[in-house]
Amino acid sequence: MPTLFRFVVTLTILAGIVYGAMFALAMFVEPRKAEMSVRIPPEKLNPKKTDPSQ
Repeated sequence: MPTLFRFVVTLTILAGIVYGAMFALAMFVEPRKAEMSVRIPPEKLNPKKTDPSQ
């Protein structure tokens, strides 16, 4: 039983460290805002319609 208890405590401590790191990243790291542009080919905007009878 002591081995199981030690294992559960170790997992709890590791989960707390991971949670703390994620919380710190969410609170202290600000994303950079930048303009983004993506070129879309005209073929993607107006695809040619195919004739279903062929």
